[in-house]
Amino acid sequence: MDSIPISFVVFKVLVLSLGMYLAVKWHYERGQKDKNQKTAAVVLTSIKVGGGFVASAFLVLFLTFEFCNWMGLDLAMR
Repeated sequence: MDSIPISFVVFKVLVLSLGMYLAVKWHYERGQKDKNQKTAAVVLTSIKVGGGFVASAFLVLFLTFEFCNWMGLDLAMR
């Protein structure tokens, strides 16, 4: 029973990481086709978007745990 939340978190991280990789790759390749954009600008923007995504994911995780604690749920992984 304790392995279910861990497996869900691992699955979520894998799916979101794959989606982020494909999104960055698609935007990067699209930027390569457009001669007006510089490669460095596309990579920098991809890093910024990825950082914002990771930060927002951690914020949602934190708020979820805080809400669950507020509701009185026991989230201790023993």
